[in-house]
Amino acid sequence: MKRDVRIVLHNIRSAHNVGSIFRTADALGVTRVYCSGYTPSPLDRFGRPVKEIAKTALGAEESIPWEILKRPNTTLRALKHDGFTIIGIEQDKRAQDYKNYIPPEKVVILVGNEVRGLSSSLRSACDILVEIPMQGKKESLNVAVSFGVAAFRLLDH
Repeated sequence: MKRDVRIVLHNIRSAHNVGSIFRTADALGVTRVYCSGYTPSPLDRFGRPVKEIAKTALGAEESIPWEILKRPNTTLRALKHDGFTIIGIEQDKRAQDYKNYIPPEKVVILVGNEVRGLSSSLRSACDILVEIPMQGKKESLNVAVSFGVAAFRLLDH
């Protein structure tokens, strides 16, 4: 059975990060990307391509189905009902090391704002939170890099 992997990008402010995540999602075989909150989508409100996303996604935004979510919690509940496990990538006292978690076949990977991360309500909507342990002086990685590091490891089982 082929994995069904979806991504929710919530309140990502940088179109470059969104484009980079689309490109990585393509490499991973992601089946759908959801843009929620103020995350820019590949097309602006007039239906024109967002240049910064197109520049970093290199066409992945055209090959991966995507949609805009008005209410991410509602969609997450529906996906859970359909058998998806919701995985949040977030630094949190409840989070476990991303290397120690083996996900099931149907997953939604949730990533949040570059500075604030995931809201408490979205953290609560997750079945599990995973984090990337930091060894240096910096507390975190760029959101697009974090997604790539964690997603490749999680889906390599």
